[in-house]
Amino acid sequence: MPVVIVEMWEGRTIDQKKQLVEGITTAFVKIGVPAEALQIILKDVPKHNWATGGKLASEN
Repeated sequence: MPVVIVEMWEGRTIDQKKQLVEGITTAFVKIGVPAEALQIILKDVPKHNWATGGKLASEN
């Protein structure tokens, strides 16, 4: 059973998340993974908990 973990900044709508998981599922189905075998975990991370290049994403 494949597990896909998506970590992204918070702020996407439920509809956007639905589109994302449908797209990921479609990609796995194309390579022979049954849709019901795929697990997808979405992690919404606040920008103040994410940093790149020594700066918080909330500062950009």
